[in-house]
Amino acid sequence: MRAWLPLIAIALLLQGCAGAVMVGAVGGAMMVNDERSFSTQIEDTNADFQISSALGAHDDIKNQTNITGIAMNGNVLVIGQAPNSMLRDKAINIIQGLNLGGKIHNQIRIGNPTSFTTRSNDTWITTKVKTRMLNDNALDITRIKVITENGEVFLLGVVSREQADLAVDIARNTAGVRKVIKVLETPSS
Repeated sequence: MRAWLPLIAIALLLQGCAGAVMVGAVGGAMMVNDERSFSTQIEDTNADFQISSALGAHDDIKNQTNITGIAMNGNVLVIGQAPNSMLRDKAINIIQGLNLGGKIHNQIRIGNPTSFTTRSNDTWITTKVKTRMLNDNALDITRIKVITENGEVFLLGVVSREQADLAVDIARNTAGVRKVIKVLETPSS
């Protein structure tokens, strides 16, 4: 039996590699289909890390709020909850201080941070919306980012007006969605 343990361990490691290859392939396909330039995609990913790091450096924000910033095409969507306007404004000022260059869409709600159950439900809603979008052949899901926060679905991306309208319609008609906020842009001509 002990002789089989190394073989089982190797097989499990190889399965993990296959998963990593699959994730890399899907991520690569999404990057190729993205309307943003490769450098803009890298800048947006960098901005996500900068925002997370900057907010995490402040104990009051880290411990009392649930705030996330997502960059898309140089603009930033800021979502979550803060118990008061002072912490909300502080978070926005921190993000503005990063000089990321684009517009900041402040969607922070005043209230207690959402519970684990609410966040789990948000993940489920995001999955349902993405699945419905994926099943619609007229919609290119690779160009749209879907984020759910406390039942509100945020749609980010660079898509045509028709694609934006279709994405909003799908999200709006998904069970559990309380509101749809679109932060979608049309490609520059």
